[in-house]
Amino acid sequence: MKTVAELIDRTTLPHSVLLLLTSRSYRAQSFIAAADLLGIEVIRAINMDKQLADYWNYPLGLQYSAPEEAARRICDFADDNPVGAILAVDDSGTVVASIAAKSLGIPHISCEAAEASRNKFVARQLLAKAGVRSPDAQLFEMDLERGKDFLAKLAEKVAYPCVLKPLSLNGSQGVIRANTRQEFIAAATRLTRILSKNNSDTERQEFIVEQYIPGFEVALEGLATDGRLKVLALFDKPDPLVGPFFEETVYVTPSRLPQEMQEEITRVVEQAVTAIGLREGPVHAELRINDEGAWIIEVAGRSIGGLCSKTLRFGVNASLEEIILRNCFGMEIPDTREMQQASGVMMIPIPEAGLLKKVEGCEQAASIPLIEGVEITAKINNYLTPLPEGESYLGFIFARGDAPEKVEAALRSAHSKLRFFISPGLTLRTSNI
Repeated sequence: MKTVAELIDRTTLPHSVLLLLTSRSYRAQSFIAAADLLGIEVIRAINMDKQLADYWNYPLGLQYSAPEEAARRICDFADDNPVGAILAVDDSGTVVASIAAKSLGIPHISCEAAEASRNKFVARQLLAKAGVRSPDAQLFEMDLERGKDFLAKLAEKVAYPCVLKPLSLNGSQGVIRANTRQEFIAAATRLTRILSKNNSDTERQEFIVEQYIPGFEVALEGLATDGRLKVLALFDKPDPLVGPFFEETVYVTPSRLPQEMQEEITRVVEQAVTAIGLREGPVHAELRINDEGAWIIEVAGRSIGGLCSKTLRFGVNASLEEIILRNCFGMEIPDTREMQQASGVMMIPIPEAGLLKKVEGCEQAASIPLIEGVEITAKINNYLTPLPEGESYLGFIFARGDAPEKVEAALRSAHSKLRFFISPGLTLRTSNI
């Protein structure tokens, strides 16, 4: 039996898209530019109260933490402002998007799938039930008042090495590897403090502890339509991610893995998407590869974060955002099987905490052959917080060329030209990653 979404004629939907944003969303302008190109109206909603949203000229201010109420307000708004698609640019808006889209009768993933795609423990349970290869995980609850004796008891229940993770934070924030009981106690204490700052409305903080999976990582970017997954890109992550923190740096596509392994990765992601129920919209998956095969580490009902999407171009120079919007409205999608060139991005890591005073070397970095752009997104005189407490990067470097290894080399060369001045008076030169 076909789902409601499969019965909808997408070409008849109103040509307007509601973007669910946060104050930290990088990609609003990329979606707006793609929508303008396609003649689609963009309506912006943001995760803040109505008065503040009005001040910043957002038509809708919503509280994503109250999804039913937020969805009701979207539906009320849509009575006078027809909406053909709802896109959550970040994980925090996926449940709101699902509830509102269902009420409006437009393509959507189920609320259960939306919750699973942003709650790591729920996702782990669904993946395990479906037999999808993924790490074993336990759910723990902790607050700082319980002390080290309580943590010591938790540490006895864990197999090592393990990885502690928050349920829903992004960008490797709060993700910490522990190899021993003492490291577990230190990591849990640190993670609880991070969670307390992000969830001040609750005293107890939940997190998961999962087995550490050795191997190297890849990321898959895909698009689900009526339950069918189309692979848009497979990124290699050439830098080792072994802990204690897991700061991502270089992404390069197309993958240099053997075709047989790439096909297995696709199969595993298809299994994960089915298990979680991500039948509509963008899919971003992170996997580890070792001798046992491909393991699902994360799978989310959103597209790639930060400014990383800028490295992807399809068909006749179509952006990832254009592909996503075309899919929403049943428009013809350019050939996504192959991109004309290799491409890559480096997420510039934060070397240490402090005030960013100055950045030098951007012109030299941009002049490196194959480099398409260097964007410093951190603001001068803003405080920088590295992982695991931090949630952002200094900026992004983009490259494009005729071979993945050349793109990777160009990214590293450009990064070596950058110098960051972080107070108090300390000059840091980035090391080659």
